[in-house]
Amino acid sequence: MINDENGVDRRGALECMLWAGTGALWTISGGVPHSSALLGVAEAKAQATAGFSFVQISDSHIGFKQAANPNPLATLQEAIDKIGGLPNKPAFMIHTGDISHLSKPEQFDDAEKVISSAKLDVHYVPGEHDIVDEGRGADYMERFGKRLQAKGAGWYSFDHAGAHFVGLVNVADLKAGGMGSLGPEQLAWLADDLKPKSSSTPIVLFAHIPLWTVYGDWGWGTDDAAQALGLVKRFGSVTVLNGHIHQIMQKVEGAVTFHTARSTAFPQPAPGSAPSPGPLKVPEDKLRSVLGVASVAVKKGAQPLAITDSELAKG
Repeated sequence: MINDENGVDRRGALECMLWAGTGALWTISGGVPHSSALLGVAEAKAQATAGFSFVQISDSHIGFKQAANPNPLATLQEAIDKIGGLPNKPAFMIHTGDISHLSKPEQFDDAEKVISSAKLDVHYVPGEHDIVDEGRGADYMERFGKRLQAKGAGWYSFDHAGAHFVGLVNVADLKAGGMGSLGPEQLAWLADDLKPKSSSTPIVLFAHIPLWTVYGDWGWGTDDAAQALGLVKRFGSVTVLNGHIHQIMQKVEGAVTFHTARSTAFPQPAPGSAPSPGPLKVPEDKLRSVLGVASVAVKKGAQPLAITDSELAKG
């Protein structure tokens, strides 16, 4: 990553591919995003006193049984245990989709049982694997969307301690090649949702598929993301959290920081490095080094927002 005296070089697009394992700690501070290394306990406690933290998990794929990880429920539990061991309790959790592998009721049941053991409020958005049931996401909406007072296919927003969070859905109408799409109804809702917010409000958008084109040949992007990003140009701090690609990638464009999270189930190949983006089998003793969680700390002050990624275990 390129850093200047203010933390991040914002003169152009910046992309960092972080293939070594680290979950994610974002610190929203002074309304500007900043990416940092994994915090020690003392640093984490100091940050927590100045604001709040939340955690991101993604791509649990409960019900997946292939060789890449025949027991994703166990690694999800390890991720939740890791969250439980944080020095300060997060305010809430965000799950950026693919809770289940095939949208089966028992898969959602198993996932909810483990995730609820964190004893945190959880804000979900669906992945494409969560809406393959006959009702095209009806079970997801009944379980998660209704509680979140979601609209349409599951989009919604909420505020916490001065920051505005927006859960978007870009898997309900996949385009050719699997590219995500938000659609005109959701974009119109987003414009109305953001309209009353001050430009100094830190904005956090979260969705399953990245809102920037990571690798179009594999559908790793959202075809109308530019319209959504145009709606947040006036804000001084915008953070975009995604899953779907099962690996950490980061990009900064002006005041917008994009970050994709690891899966808690299995890794996927680096863009274009394999014939397809399917599950990547790694040696069993290395699996937990490529799985992880993201812990995000939000605080007031002069320092920028920071993210730290931590793996389930060192390889």
